[in-house]
Order: sequence, then C-alpha cells, then structure tokens
Amino acid sequence: MQLGSIGSTVALPLHDRAMLNTDRVLGGREESWTQAALNKPVQFAAKRAMDIVIAGLALLVLLPLFAVVSAAIVLENRGPVFFTQQRWGRGGKLIRIFKFRSMRSDLCDATGVAQTTANDPRVTRIGAFLRKTNLDELPQLINIFLGDMSLVGPRCHVPGMLAAGRLYEDLVLDYHLRHLVRPGLTGLAQVNGLRGPTDREDLARGRIAHDLDYVRNFSFVGDVKIMVRTFVQEVRGGTGF
Repeated sequence: MQLGSIGSTVALPLHDRAMLNTDRVLGGREESWTQAALNKPVQFAAKRAMDIVIAGLALLVLLPLFAVVSAAIVLENRGPVFFTQQRWGRGGKLIRIFKFRSMRSDLCDATGVAQTTANDPRVTRIGAFLRKTNLDELPQLINIFLGDMSLVGPRCHVPGMLAAGRLYEDLVLDYHLRHLVRPGLTGLAQVNGLRGPTDREDLARGRIAHDLDYVRNFSFVGDVKIMVRTFVQEVRGGTGF
C-alpha cells in the first residue's frame, strides 16, 4: 500500500473540527471503522491537552537530567548529543524525531533501516544504559510538546523499516492505518511486550495488530491506563537495548 508523494504530504488538523483525510493512508480503499474511530473530538482534545501539560512539565523538571546525560554522551564519544531521524507521522507526514545519541557518531544509521540488536557494536556504554532504561527516548517529549507525537500511540517507524527481512508494508496489508493517529512514546503493543527488534514475522504482525487495535478502540481513559502500565514496567526495569 503506497502513500504517494511524501514530500507533498501536508499535516492536517485531526480534530480541530476537521477530520483527517484518510485517503493518504487508506490508498483509496474503504475501511468502515476508520471514521468512527477518529470521530471522537472531545477525547482527542483531552488527549492533546494531556500531551502538552505532561510533556511541558516533564521537560522543565528533567532539564538537569538532560544536562547530565548530554555531558556523559559527549565525554564518551565526541559528536552531537541528539540523534535525529525522519519517521512516519500522522497522516503519512514525515516528522523529525529526537533521541539521545546512543551509538558512536561515526557508526550511526540515519535511515534506521538497520535495527539495533543485542550487543550491537555500534552502541556506546552510556548508550547501552540509556537504551536499557529507555532514557534515550526522553527527547521525544519535545516532539510531543510540538504536536508531532503523543504520549501514547503506535511507535513511530522509519520509512522502509524491515520486519523479518521484509518491508512492513509488504508484510502487513493494513500497515499504514496505524498512521491515522499521532505516533506515541509508548503504546498498546509495547505494554504487551511487543518491543525491540522485529526479526520474526509473527511478532511483527502482532505488533501492528496491537497498533490497529489501539486506533480502532482509542479512548482517553485507555491512554491513561497504558501510561500507568508503562510507568510500572519501567520502574520494574526497562527492557530496551
């Protein structure tokens, strides 16, 4: 399923009294549940308000931590503090996301197609810690505050991302339906253990199935529950690498 020319894709206000033009992600096909899933203006407005408040407060509170992590990254391996990358956003728009750099500056994969694996030689020591604790994701609070992302939603993928050696678009027919909403810092798939490298087709399909289930059944209360589950899991120990 093709999205068409990404360069000409325009971000549309999803719930400012105007619905997203789903043609960009439906590829001209009819999906009976999509309009009903997106036609929740009050809940999406509450979701956006929560994103702004929590992301804004978190950025202020975490400024000292940002400074310490930034210094540690540069001291171990000279280069930029942040790793930036283009990924799928809402409606098929390309967005630029921010993360703390966790790899050697000369070995970073800007495309993101080559997924990180356990004991990846590109990952620095501080980077391994950041990935284990998921602290490398914190700069995406900037994306959330700006409106490119949300606290909860399908995790944003790079274009051309592979799953078990195949393009996600080829592996899952309805893959792009996950882009009907803003990508999230955490999501339904992640709190159900579907995270990390996708080297098996069944796990990759399961991840997308959870993403589509989230889009189909979105609710503000559901987002809060996912955030609580994420917090509990992170307190017990992150599982990223």
